[in-house]
Amino acid sequence: MTDLIFTNDMDEEMTLNMGPHHPSTHGVLRFIVHTDGEIIRKAVPDVGYLHRSIEKIAERCTYPGFMPYTDRVDYLAAMFANESWATACEKLMDIKVPPRAQYLRVMSCELNRIASHMISLGAMAMDVGAVTPFPYTLREREFINDFIEELCGARLTYNYHRIGGVSFDYVKRLADVAVITKDEAIAFGLVGPNLRASGLAWDVRKEDAYSVYPKIDFDLPIGKGRFGTVGDSWDRFMVRVDECRESCKILRQCFEQIKEWPEDEIMGQLPKKMKPEGEAYSRIESARGDMGCYVIGQGKEEPYRVHFRTGSFNAMGIIEAKSQGLFLADLVALIASLDVVAPEIDR
Repeated sequence: MTDLIFTNDMDEEMTLNMGPHHPSTHGVLRFIVHTDGEIIRKAVPDVGYLHRSIEKIAERCTYPGFMPYTDRVDYLAAMFANESWATACEKLMDIKVPPRAQYLRVMSCELNRIASHMISLGAMAMDVGAVTPFPYTLREREFINDFIEELCGARLTYNYHRIGGVSFDYVKRLADVAVITKDEAIAFGLVGPNLRASGLAWDVRKEDAYSVYPKIDFDLPIGKGRFGTVGDSWDRFMVRVDECRESCKILRQCFEQIKEWPEDEIMGQLPKKMKPEGEAYSRIESARGDMGCYVIGQGKEEPYRVHFRTGSFNAMGIIEAKSQGLFLADLVALIASLDVVAPEIDR
């Protein structure tokens, strides 16, 4: 009797479901796992939970019209699906791809390869118990995604490749789009990078020097029409890129100059009671340009009136004038190039 219990009755196979919702399957995948305790006898994949009839959809689309759907073939490496579809169509129709487009395809695919591998490496480590590497691989992937986003405007499903080449070169996407002349920028009250991109070197840090900026050496990038016309969307983009470099230059100088002052001197002498009377206006050069703050005090602990002057509010005013004649997609480029932020607009 005892022998039967331990040899037959205890020799039982368990059938377990792993998925379709399980963190380590990375999607809606299901495995029917047959186990003897911790020992797997067999694991049978049960697929079809994410079936989308993508091949049948292709049969109902035009050749170019199917390209966006290919992004969904592999959403972590969509460039390769784009390339696969484009290459097949080009062979079918004997289409020659220009060399520059071929280079852009290779560059975009290799960037996507790195981004995809970062997910694979981080997820694999996490699945086997090492949680720490995953955030680091995600960080590196985001760095790659920044480049891809500049190229095609998307970070996951790209729709970048085209039958015969690629959809656009990033520079051509912005060059000569929504040109704002110097006079127009002044008339609409644009400030900051939006003003400097139109060719006017004006910065509150220079013109109304405040804080320690007079002791610091830095340049003011302005629009030069490098790939198009002065004041176009590309200039507004590049001015901000160049300003990042100038900010690094400023930081290095600050690191050196700050050593001259005692470490404990970080707060000035304040009045015992903050009940000022009168009015004041201050201005600084924010990321979006000339930001001003106007305050009125009437001898109470609370100010009587406060008003902010921001760059985004004025930048919104030129969108209506500059949007006329643009493609819908170019309107997105215009708004992005002006770098408007909603809280600065609606206060």
